[in-house]
Amino acid sequence: MKNKPLLYLAAFFLLFTAGTLATQAYMPEWKKQLTTTYSSLITNPQPEKIEPLEVDIPVPRVIPPIPEELITKEYDKHLFAAEYNGFGLIEGESHFKELIEDEKLVLVNQGSGYDVMRLSHSHPYITPYSKIILEELGIAFQTLTDNESFFTLTSVTRTPEQQKSLRKRNRNATEGISSHSYGSSFDISYIRFNGKKSFDRKKQKALEKVLGRFQEEGKIFFIKERKQRCFHVTVR
Repeated sequence: MKNKPLLYLAAFFLLFTAGTLATQAYMPEWKKQLTTTYSSLITNPQPEKIEPLEVDIPVPRVIPPIPEELITKEYDKHLFAAEYNGFGLIEGESHFKELIEDEKLVLVNQGSGYDVMRLSHSHPYITPYSKIILEELGIAFQTLTDNESFFTLTSVTRTPEQQKSLRKRNRNATEGISSHSYGSSFDISYIRFNGKKSFDRKKQKALEKVLGRFQEEGKIFFIKERKQRCFHVTVR
């Protein structure tokens, strides 16, 4: 029989994906387990075997192998993951609003280990499962730093209109379809921590280590975008 913390955790995920906000009572147990799981990043930076977090997720997630013929560059992995998971491409602003009403997109503003800056070319909404992974990333990051530290999301979900507008302003923005338009991608700054824009090599390395661990576990893909000074993350 599962112990109480895992039962609490399972209940948290069931309520969370349904868009319930009353699950905060389960956060201490969830954070305790995550902290225990990812503390190995400190004591054993290169473990021989990665132990997955034991979490009961309501809908089983099957991560398919990516067809090699579809991969011509690293970003194609992000597009494949974004297209495979969730609800498909956001068609426009009206579709975006419908997805929020149907709770297929949920709000993200701040949580343990992360914050979202004021956005001009994206919306602070992602899929419920993506938010679960973001929460895990934040707690794992605090495990490697301290309970007060947090990283910053600088871009989240974009409608096609926003992507087009961003392309006019920023030539480095992806042409055509972006993984940001599927509700499962977000950018994390590696020069902005604890709400301040500054270069903190220690926290940057900690963040990169966490992202690397999550990628090894098959939870995300990430790319370090040096021009934008961020990690582009897509939840699988």
